[in-house]
Amino acid sequence: MNEVFASGIDDQARHKVVGLLNARLADMISLTLAVKQAHWTLKGPGFIGVHELLDDVAERLREGADLMAERTVVLGGQAKGTVEEVSGKTSVAPYPTDLVDIEGHVAALTERYKSVGAALREAIATTADAGDAVTEDLFTEVSSIIDKDAWFIGANAKV
Repeated sequence: MNEVFASGIDDQARHKVVGLLNARLADMISLTLAVKQAHWTLKGPGFIGVHELLDDVAERLREGADLMAERTVVLGGQAKGTVEEVSGKTSVAPYPTDLVDIEGHVAALTERYKSVGAALREAIATTADAGDAVTEDLFTEVSSIIDKDAWFIGANAKV
């Protein structure tokens, strides 16, 4: 018998959504660490503005990850946000640790933001199909923030 949780979605859909939440949680944590790597190591003209922007961006990523982790628990799952889990589950490409110039960091971060944005849009569709409007809305909210921050970061590229 499928158990119905407070979310109102059936057990099979709930398990699918929990797995999806953990996959996107891994991406958000991985992207946060990439942003912090850039924040710590970038150099060049415009340094302070980009440096401060990346602190703000990292905070928004942490907030989005927190929403996903909490929703996972609300659905009866376990949030899996350890370094070991993230390194094995993230779909985000490894971030280069040898970058220092702002342009290189902007390009690398923008590429990863686009990847996470695409994964979030897929998650929106999947949760809609599963009948979980709350998680669908959560992914939509986070996707909007990802898109805006990708634009903020990309605006630092030389034209």
